[in-house]
Order: sequence, then structure tokens, then C-alpha cells
Amino acid sequence: QVQLVESGGGLVQAGGSLRLSCAASGRTFSRYAMGWFRQAPGKEREFVAAISYSGGSTNYADSVKGRFTISRDNAKNTMYLQMNSLKPEDTAVYYCAAPRARYGLGPTRTYDYDYWGQGTQVTVSS
Repeated sequence: QVQLVESGGGLVQAGGSLRLSCAASGRTFSRYAMGWFRQAPGKEREFVAAISYSGGSTNYADSVKGRFTISRDNAKNTMYLQMNSLKPEDTAVYYCAAPRARYGLGPTRTYDYDYWGQGTQVTVSS
């Protein structure tokens, strides 16, 4: 059973930084792409960033490009999301996700992912 556990969320002022972590267990972490999504109140869950199984390829939503960095440490079975220059519109619950299938690149669509963490709240005050 794949389990994903996020941590690192919190309250930060606009312009600040946070680093989210996602600890994975239940299968060989290094064989699978991973992704981050977020969901703000009253909105649909949206793609934030994804990373290939090796960490060599990444992609980002336009809204976070240049501010967020996704990475992974396969030796620690952990994925990260470094968030800099945070804006109030980044406020949301952030989820890490993993697909059942083995993709070369991290997929960007919600329905490509089968396993989800419980989410961690990020609140950016103005």
C-alpha cells in the first residue's frame, strides 16, 4: 500500500518562503514520477509541479514557474517543494501525489495520479 505524508505547511507573510516535504512508502520510490497539486477553498484541485522518477526532468504550472522548485531525494524516499516569493493567491491545501503507472515524465493531470497524501495547509498573508 502506497502511503504519502506531507509536512512543512504553515502561515507565512507574502514574499516569504516555505519548503514542503512528502515522505513516501509502500513501493520503490525511485521508479515513479511524482507531483504536487493544490486546492484553494471553492476551487478545483490544480497542478503545481511534477518531477520524473530520476529527478532529471521537471515541469511547473505557469503560476509558480520561477518561484517554486520541485526536487526529490530517492535515497530518502522523499519529494520536496521549495516555495519562494509566496503570494496570497498561493494559499491552499497542498497535496503530493503518485501515479500507479510508470511515466517517463511527471504527468500534469489530476486523473493521472492514483495515490494522494492527506494535504498540508499553506496560508500566505498579505
